[in-house]
Amino acid sequence: MTATRAGARVIRHPDGPVLASAAAARLATRLVDVLAEREVAHLVLTGGTIGIGTLAALAQLPAREAVDWGRVHLWWGDERFVPSGDKERNETQARDALLDSLPLDPRFVHAMAASDGPDGENAEAAAERYAAELAKYAGSSGTDAPAFDVLLLGMGPDGHIASLFPDHPGTHEVAPSAIAVHNSPKPPPNRISLTFRVIQAAREVWVVASGAEKAEAVARALSSADQVHTPAVGAHGTEATLWLVDEAAASLLQQ
Repeated sequence: MTATRAGARVIRHPDGPVLASAAAARLATRLVDVLAEREVAHLVLTGGTIGIGTLAALAQLPAREAVDWGRVHLWWGDERFVPSGDKERNETQARDALLDSLPLDPRFVHAMAASDGPDGENAEAAAERYAAELAKYAGSSGTDAPAFDVLLLGMGPDGHIASLFPDHPGTHEVAPSAIAVHNSPKPPPNRISLTFRVIQAAREVWVVASGAEKAEAVARALSSADQVHTPAVGAHGTEATLWLVDEAAASLLQQ
């Protein structure tokens, strides 16, 4: 384990499958601990290969049975603005990997709207709808969103997190809690994303990254202060920031 910029901790694992299993076990333990202290837990899910792989690993862990899933609120950090049920949606992938096998309270599953949802193809209205949903559960956080207990993030080779891409307009947004993203450099072009402000209000932020193609971005994110050019710089929580990586993704970091 390595301490780095702004108190972030880097925790290395041999490869992607071990990383996914370890992250899943860590997540189950964290949720049990949170629910021992508070009435409910708020968890933000991510997509991507390793993010969904973590959920799939959790589905296979006996430890998942220790979590009172009926008391867990599930949110998403970003979503592809495509029709409901589309295989590209993070929600669809999460349901297939884990959620459909859990005894969740449907009222606590806060999916971002799809392009065939109540707002049609109006991504701005869908983002405003999600912002309103976040505000409903802000509680005593003092902001317009919950203080998430764990906010999971993947990271692209370009250093993007959620749907906040390098030098893209979304990296400059400070007022809304959720925004529409257009002309994404990675398809599909239209998305919805949380903003840095809400991400950074989470109690714990975990970045899960795997693969040699992520190594440069990991090293840059942990040594830079420019979250506009390298959005992963902005991945940090109020109580803890974890970088859960495999050795390939950590290969450019100092031991």
